[in-house]
Amino acid sequence: MRCLIVDDSPVFLAAASGLLRHQGIVVVCVAANGAEALRGAERERPDVALVDLDLGGESGLDLAERLYRRSVPTILMSTHAEQDYRDLITASPAIGFLPKMSLSGCVIVRLLDGAATGPPER
Repeated sequence: MRCLIVDDSPVFLAAASGLLRHQGIVVVCVAANGAEALRGAERERPDVALVDLDLGGESGLDLAERLYRRSVPTILMSTHAEQDYRDLITASPAIGFLPKMSLSGCVIVRLLDGAATGPPER
C-alpha cells in the first residue's frame, strides 16, 4: 500500500512515516500543507492519504475534498476526539477517521477495506 501523510508537524510526520514503514506501508510522500499534498498526490498516485484535520492555517477537511476529486481515498486524523468533529467528518468525502494515537497499518487497511465494501465504521 502506498501512502501520503499530511501534517503540519515535522515531528509527527517523521514518527508516523517510521511507524508505517516498519509495518510494511510504503510512505511515498509527506507534506506539511495542502499545496505540497496535492503536488505529491499528483506525482505519486498514493492508494490512501492520511490528513490531519488541522493543518495550521488550513483545513484538512478542505484538503480531503480536493483529494477526493483526484480519486485519492482520504483518512482524517487528529489528536482531538472524533466526536468533536463527527458531523464535519461524516459530511466530508473521507473514508474514515483515525485518532493519531491509534495510527497503525492494520487500522488503515481496515478503513480502506470498509470503504470498498460499504460505509466506514465510525
